[in-house]
Amino acid sequence: MRGNVFSVFLCAVLLVALAGCGAKSQEDVMKALDEKMDEMTSYQAEAKMTFQTGDKPQVYDVEIWYKHPSYYRVSLKNADKNQSQMILRNDEGVFVFTPALNKSFRFQSDWPKNSSQAYLYESLVKDILSDSKASFKATKKHYVFETKTNYPNSSMIPKQEITLNKKDLSPVSVKVMDTDRNALLTVRFSKVEFNKKFDDDAFDTSKNMTGARLEVPTMAKAEGQALEVMYPVDLPEGVKQVEEKEVAAENGKRIIMTFGGEKSFTLVEEKAEVLPATSTPTLVNGEPVDLGFAIGALTDQTLTWSYKGVDFTLASTDLTPDEMVMVARSVQGKATK
Repeated sequence: MRGNVFSVFLCAVLLVALAGCGAKSQEDVMKALDEKMDEMTSYQAEAKMTFQTGDKPQVYDVEIWYKHPSYYRVSLKNADKNQSQMILRNDEGVFVFTPALNKSFRFQSDWPKNSSQAYLYESLVKDILSDSKASFKATKKHYVFETKTNYPNSSMIPKQEITLNKKDLSPVSVKVMDTDRNALLTVRFSKVEFNKKFDDDAFDTSKNMTGARLEVPTMAKAEGQALEVMYPVDLPEGVKQVEEKEVAAENGKRIIMTFGGEKSFTLVEEKAEVLPATSTPTLVNGEPVDLGFAIGALTDQTLTWSYKGVDFTLASTDLTPDEMVMVARSVQGKATK
């Protein structure tokens, strides 16, 4: 009997040892990721992105196209709010399209190289490889890294958990966390195809602008409809709303909110203008910023975006970029004016 127990124990030890022989270390996986980036020419991915902002989570369907070395096409759609935008990068620059308004912006920007991008595979790999203090664990099917983020405008979300498939190192999920380790942004990938063959004009500006307009109907002009005014939920310490006034505007009315205290800023809201389909992109001296429910344009003193048929402008000489993004992401509190 004792011999049988010893035999079972010995077999268990051998099995653990054999399993250990096949296990890859953190260094092994990082080396494999580095090699994969060298070999990868393109990919197509689909994901669901959830932002924990405002009153309830904002969920987007995301489709990503990438072609080496620097062509990108990222389509973001929120079915509940009929909110759709596209980010395109090609030899002409970086563009953001809002097809419901026939609006397009052109940025002189290094996007996406200037910060972490939770839905871009090569950005995730870069964050893993560049963080010497990244933690690592292996599960039955996955490799899980925890790394610091590289968001110059969002120091409030310093950590991210990146889960990869063991089989091909494709992304499974990403959780971007605040200082209390709450996941404020989650990306779950449903499909990833490496070395995808794209048409020669897949990243062409005019083709994608036309395609985006055909896919999303242009918003009807809504004369007579009430402007749905929204208020920021998150304010910097020592800041509160001090005034709100309504002035006449070409599209009906303009709401101007003033906030003061330790710091001050102004928030302007008015009905968005639906532009002619032939409109050319507006050049912006700033950076595209993902607010969760919209892509905004951030400059030194302003942050502008469109959401649910309303144009928003946040202006301040006091707020840091961190604070401007925080306030903008929380502008979802509602009251009908």
